[in-house]
Amino acid sequence: MGSATHAVEAPPIADPATATALKLWLTMARAFEAAAELSRMDIVRHGLTPAEFAIVEALYHKGPLLLGDVQRKVLVSSGGTTFLVDRLEKRGLVERQSCPSDRRARYAALTREGMALMKRVFPVHAEAMREAMAGLGPNEQRTVTTLLKRLGMAAAAKAAANPDCREGIGGA
Repeated sequence: MGSATHAVEAPPIADPATATALKLWLTMARAFEAAAELSRMDIVRHGLTPAEFAIVEALYHKGPLLLGDVQRKVLVSSGGTTFLVDRLEKRGLVERQSCPSDRRARYAALTREGMALMKRVFPVHAEAMREAMAGLGPNEQRTVTTLLKRLGMAAAAKAAANPDCREGIGGA
């Protein structure tokens, strides 16, 4: 006969504040994963990856952006941004434009085709995200947004004070 294995349970967390913080972390992570999956499913049906969508969405709402600004808005590495803009450029959705005041700088901008795509796709995506958030009413959504912004800013400040912090960590 084989030996029976017994699950060893971790002792309960005695500090209520720590237990509450851990529960909040897990709840936020699970909620984010579920909403992110709904977002991903909607984006891919339009023929884009989530990272590509983030770039064209930023350009759609902000207009032409310096490539460094695109990188900061979509939280992708510099090399990743270049790769994605190259791919979007090959598809005819994005074009690079020169900066009149700095020959070293380049802008990314939506092409006519990119703008047409986003005019068609963004309202559909916005509706998918509204449906994904429908578990809370509008007032609850505003309250959660306010609280998560405060939480994000506090966590970003703690991270920024740590010398091991990755670059690009920002508040909500």
